[in-house]
Amino acid sequence: MPTMRYKLAAKADWSDLEKLQSFLEMVQEKQSISKKALFEINLVLEEIFSNILSYGLEDPKNRLISITISAEKRSLTIRVEDDGRPFNPLDFKAPAFQGSLEDAPVGGLGIHLVRNLVDGILYERTRNRNVLIMTKDVDASPI
Repeated sequence: MPTMRYKLAAKADWSDLEKLQSFLEMVQEKQSISKKALFEINLVLEEIFSNILSYGLEDPKNRLISITISAEKRSLTIRVEDDGRPFNPLDFKAPAFQGSLEDAPVGGLGIHLVRNLVDGILYERTRNRNVLIMTKDVDASPI
């Protein structure tokens, strides 16, 4: 089975989170991805999208966040690119805390979540762009 690629160029704007959701639902339908895997991918991409908007871009006007999902067998490769400030999420350690989530320190929890919901993650800075490449094994069952 050949690799299928799906691309989205989202505006660096909170309003495009809905566009991201629709894009993921289309990929899920075409690839028969489980609802659990779709939920996890959606959570990961919303976190990354939010971080880019909140911390990565000084002026988000007329900026794009590029998302490419390549599907091969039961695995997805998710590539997110932006031209914001250099930021390697792999350089940050998960915050240490005990007790409830409400007691957790602010910062770093989203990155920790991303790392735990994907099966592989790689960062590179290429041509003044942040490139985050994640792999996710997906269940063939759409339930």
